[in-house]
Amino acid sequence: MALNISGAPHTMSEVSIGRKKEKCENCTKQCNKKQSEEGINSLQEKGVATGEVKESTSVQQVLLSACLSCDGCVSEDEGQRISQQNLEEINRVLALNKKCDTSKHKILVVSVCPQSLPFFAIKFQLDVPAAAKKLCGFLKSVGVHYVFDTTVAASFSILESQREFVQRYRRKHHDSNAMPMFTSSCPGWIRYAERVLGSLVTPHICTARSPQQIMGSLVKDFFARQQKLTPDQIFHVVVAPCFDKKLEAVREEFYKSILESRDVDCVLTSGEILHLMEQSKVTVEEVDSAPLDHVFGETTDPGMTRHEGRGSEGFLEHIFKHAAKELFGLDVQEIVYKTLRNRDFQEVALERDGETLLQFAAVYGFRNIQTLVHRMRKGKVPYQLVEVLSCPGGCLSGRGQAEGEGGRPDRTLVQQMEEHYSSLPVRLPDTNPEVQRLYQDWLDGHDSPHAQQCLHTQYKISTQPPSQILNSDIQW
Repeated sequence: MALNISGAPHTMSEVSIGRKKEKCENCTKQCNKKQSEEGINSLQEKGVATGEVKESTSVQQVLLSACLSCDGCVSEDEGQRISQQNLEEINRVLALNKKCDTSKHKILVVSVCPQSLPFFAIKFQLDVPAAAKKLCGFLKSVGVHYVFDTTVAASFSILESQREFVQRYRRKHHDSNAMPMFTSSCPGWIRYAERVLGSLVTPHICTARSPQQIMGSLVKDFFARQQKLTPDQIFHVVVAPCFDKKLEAVREEFYKSILESRDVDCVLTSGEILHLMEQSKVTVEEVDSAPLDHVFGETTDPGMTRHEGRGSEGFLEHIFKHAAKELFGLDVQEIVYKTLRNRDFQEVALERDGETLLQFAAVYGFRNIQTLVHRMRKGKVPYQLVEVLSCPGGCLSGRGQAEGEGGRPDRTLVQQMEEHYSSLPVRLPDTNPEVQRLYQDWLDGHDSPHAQQCLHTQYKISTQPPSQILNSDIQW
C-alpha cells in the first residue's frame, strides 16, 4: 500500500506565510502585539513572518480571531529558531552521523505524541498499536536510535496538575490567584495568555510543564545519564499534531545555556513525518515493524494505552476525579458533560445534597476562549478549573495533521482519529509503575527540588494592565 496524504506537504515557512496572510487581513501596524517595526522587517527578510500588513493611516478594528497566535509578536531570535525546526534539520543530523568525524555524531531520539498515532493509523490503514510499530520501524531504518511514546510524560503532567489543583483549592480563601486554575499543555493558549491577557490570566495557569517539555527533561536528563551521555550529545525530536509546539520548544526556560542544550531540539508535525516517509519512497508493507522503546530499557509492556478524555490527555477528567476524592471523599466513576455554547464549550459539576462542590469547564478553540476571557474580565467565571485548548476539537485537530481544504480541519479525518484514539484502553497515571519508579530513580521523590525543576515552569507576566493589553482596537 502506498502512503497517502491529501494536499502538498508544507514547510514551516510556507505554513507561516499561509497563516499570516489569513490572520492579518484585518491587522494594522498599530497592533500593539507587534514587538517593533525593525523586528518584523527582519523576520520578513528571513521568510519567517512574511504576511502583508495593509498600509493605513487610520486605526482599523483588529479582529481577535485574526490576531491570536499571529507571528507578529514572535521575536527575531524566536523566528530564527523556529525556522530551523523542519525536515532539513533532522536530515542534517542524519548526514552528520554518517561522516567519519564521530565527535559530531548525535544520538537521535524521537518522542511521538499519542495524539499523532491515530493519524498514522489512518494513513497506514492499521490499528494504532500496529501503526506505532510501523512508524518506529521506519524511523529506525533512516537512522533514529530510540523512539519513545510521550504517554509517560503526560502521566507526570497530569499527576503534577492534580496535586497543584488541590493545593490551589485549599488556599483559595487567602490567595486571589488560586482559582480558577487553567491547564498549561497548549502552547497556543499559553502564548496568547502571556502576550495578550497578561496578569489577568497568567497567575492562574498551572505551573506543570506540558507533556512535550516533561519528555524533553526526561530524555535530556534521566535518559542521557542512563546512556552515559551529556545532553548535547542527544538530538531530541518530538512528533506532534500541532505547529505551535515548535514555538513551545524554543522558549528560553527550556534551554540549558551551561550545557548548550535544548530539552526538545526539533518539533516535527505528523504531516512532516509522513512527508519524510514519502521522500524515502517506501510503502508501509516494506517497512519492518519495531516495538517502541522505554526509558528503562526492559519492560513488561502492556501495549498502547491512553489517558481519559476525548483526545487531549484528559486533564479535566483526571483532575476532577482526583479532586472529588481528595477534597470531598467522593468516588466519581463517570463524568457527564453539559454542552453550553457548542461541543467545544462544556462543563461538568460535582454535587452533593443539592450543593455544587466543583464546577469545571472544557473550552476549546479561540472563539470559545474569547467568551471565557470576556466573562473573566467581568468576574463571572464560576469554574475552579478550565481545560483550555486553542484548537477546536482538541489536540487531534491540530493543523499539523488535520488541516483540510481552505485551512479548515478535515472533519472526516478528525472523526476517524477520535475513533482510533478511543479504541485504546485507558490507563490511569497513578497506576503506571514506570511513572512511580521514575519519581524515585529520576526525581528523588514527589516534592524534591529536582522534581520541581524538571516538571514545572513559570510564565511571563506582562507589566501592562489587562485594560491596556486588551485595547479598544480589539473587537470581541
